[in-house]
Amino acid sequence: MNKEQFEKGLAVRRSVVGEAYVEASLSAADDFSMPMQELVTEFCWGEVWSRPGLDRRSRSILNLGMIAALNRPEELATHVRGAINNGVTKEEIKECFLQVAVYVGMPAGLGCFKIARQVFKDMGI
Repeated sequence: MNKEQFEKGLAVRRSVVGEAYVEASLSAADDFSMPMQELVTEFCWGEVWSRPGLDRRSRSILNLGMIAALNRPEELATHVRGAINNGVTKEEIKECFLQVAVYVGMPAGLGCFKIARQVFKDMGI
């Protein structure tokens, strides 16, 4: 593991998805799952999310569509929170998920709206 990239990724990860989420993920990790947490933090957050080619807001919008298409509801909730933290509005998230419904399918779109509504409620927005 590249400790410098891990620390860089940890800072980005905390900024996007929140301190509580990151700490819960890391503290719940055991000998089996910690290597995955390290890989995600170092590679995803440290290498890719830290690149200058897209801003965090754009990366969040892109992630919403990809994660929705992959039908990963747990990750989608996390990235809806991250999108809000990165300046994506509820209106823009709604438009993203309408687009998902058209291109991925109505069940996917309906699921996205359900998850987003719960995240908004949890966040008090």
